[in-house]
Amino acid sequence: MLRYTLMRLGIFVGCFLVVWGLVYAEILPRGLGDSNLLWVLLLALVISAPISFVVLRKERDRASETVVARVERTKANLEANRTQEDIADDLARAKADSRGGRTQAQGS
Repeated sequence: MLRYTLMRLGIFVGCFLVVWGLVYAEILPRGLGDSNLLWVLLLALVISAPISFVVLRKERDRASETVVARVERTKANLEANRTQEDIADDLARAKADSRGGRTQAQGS
């Protein structure tokens, strides 16, 4: 997952540098007033998103499989804990019922 994130960040930084160079060379228009940095950031984001979508497809699938496996493992652990709690609760109730039954039988 970290690898995928770093690769996306690298693509974004590369696009940012290219867009900044094109704006500096006045091939692309500058932003209005002081909005030049925001213009370059947004344009780099719009350009890097489809590039990342296409280029990092295999890495994204690999990261997705890791996340799915982690979620399944967490679900299994939660279910195991829930089962242990149910067993412990059932034993405690059975023990309480057996003590309560003796007390009522003795009191009659």
